[in-house]
Amino acid sequence: MEPAHLTTVRPRLDDSLRGFLEQRLFCALATIDPSGAPRQAVIWYRLEDDGRIMINSRVGRRWPANLQRDGRVALAITASDGYRWLGLTGRVDEIDTNIERTREDIVALAHRYYPEGPTASSIAAFRSQSRITFRIAIESVHEHLED
Repeated sequence: MEPAHLTTVRPRLDDSLRGFLEQRLFCALATIDPSGAPRQAVIWYRLEDDGRIMINSRVGRRWPANLQRDGRVALAITASDGYRWLGLTGRVDEIDTNIERTREDIVALAHRYYPEGPTASSIAAFRSQSRITFRIAIESVHEHLED
């Protein structure tokens, strides 16, 4: 029998959870430093069709290095009013280092977060950077969506 801490049971995201996650909100990401200390960053994200969370970073930052070493993660996504939020825990189950795909991932996120369109200079900058993409399998959901 598989140990409980290795069991991967993905919670089903109902329509209200999906609707919340599909909004253009920011995500507070918590990772674990090599010393065991928590590390947080506020980042862009996208809910994938398969229920995973996609995030992307420039290579060389601390939080992506943490995720490459230890894939455990906690996310907090807060509505703009600050009163409704989702807490998610999960594990990285895919790391993509393919330069073309990871650059396209950040460009897609830029279009999500700037629906009027990101600037040409920001797109050019993203397309010149070393990037890394993570896909996170959600293991648990803690929601506070009631008004």
